[in-house]
Amino acid sequence: MMCGAPSATQPATAETQHIADQVRSQLEEKENKKFPVFKAMSFKSQVVAGTNYFIKVHVGDEEFVHLRVFQSLPHENKPLTLSNYQTNKAKHDELTYF
Repeated sequence: MMCGAPSATQPATAETQHIADQVRSQLEEKENKKFPVFKAMSFKSQVVAGTNYFIKVHVGDEEFVHLRVFQSLPHENKPLTLSNYQTNKAKHDELTYF
């Protein structure tokens, strides 16, 4: 993977689900709603001064959201941040930089 370029889309892992779970409350607060399901389906990562994770999350029925989560460098000791998100996504929508 080239530094700065997002990786190819990969199936979500247990680590991806853990990252999504850590920012779930941030998304629910921003959207002012609780999601009955919050299952990471796939992801891309991008190495910057830390790592951006682009995660496709199933949130119930046929509804998906795309999350951009920033993980700072380990020595900075900062929590994960929900940098941006996109709602009204479908299962077939490609994860892209946003």
